Formats: sequence, structure tokens, C-alpha cells
Amino acid sequence: MNEYMKIANDLSKDNLKTNNGGPFGACIVKNGEIIGKGSNEVIKTNDPTAHAEIIAIRDACANINSYDLSDCEIYTTCFPCPMCLSAIIWANIKKVYYGNTKEDANNIGFRDDIIYNYINKISNNEMDNKTINLECIDREETIKVFNEYMKKEDKKIY
Repeated sequence: MNEYMKIANDLSKDNLKTNNGGPFGACIVKNGEIIGKGSNEVIKTNDPTAHAEIIAIRDACANINSYDLSDCEIYTTCFPCPMCLSAIIWANIKKVYYGNTKEDANNIGFRDDIIYNYINKISNNEMDNKTINLECIDREETIKVFNEYMKKEDKKIY
């Protein structure tokens, strides 16, 4: 077994004992060194965003004092859910190694497919209000802050 996937898998096994969250673990590696680790803490923290990948990203960023994880790899015990996949992309991680598939996650009760299906509907302009109701309001006011941001000379795009 890959040494880093073994660490991620051990984190997921440990989570079975603690009941802190689902059976998910992740670690982030840069230049052969583990810089971040995490396991699912949704139940422990009452935080639906506390997935293993998110916890590992937070840990890695804190450890290297940067929001940019370019040149890093993430090892995760399951194909990332849409939220985690987005976080991985925002963190600039270009390589993801995963163990279980999203179908495997579905088989044990995790409902990522609902989100993937919704995202596909957004892409095809077929949104429905059953999953979530998105409604644009007050753009004429909120866009003003965006316009001010565009003018800022000291902004930092991330």
C-alpha cells in the first residue's frame, strides 16, 4: 500500500473508533513530507464542512503559513465530494490520489450524487428548487463592492 494512502486510511480507521465523523481520512504531501492531515470531524464539531480533505487543507495551510498548496499532493480515502473537490482546486493542489470511489461512498449512505446532479443541472441551465432555491437579489447594491474591489491597487487575487 502507498505509504501516504496508508496514513490516510489509518486516519479513517481511527475515525471508526471515535465516531467523530465518517470513515474518511486525508493527508497532504509536499516534496515527500506530510504537511497536513485530517479525518472527518463533522459529528465532533457539528460542522458539515469538516470533511477529511478540508481538515487536511486547513492543517497544511497553517503548517506552511500559506493558502497556496501548489506543488502538493493529497491522498484521500475517497473520491472527493464536490465541496472538497472545490477546496482542493482553490488550494491549487493539482494531484489527488483517492482510494474509494464516489459510488462506494453512495453505497454506505453518503449522498454526494445529489450535489453532482445539481451542479450538472446548473451547467445545463436546468436548476430546480427541490435541492436548493437560489435567487439573485439586490445585485444593484452588492455589485458596488465588487466594482470597488476591481479598482483596488493592493488587492491580492488567490
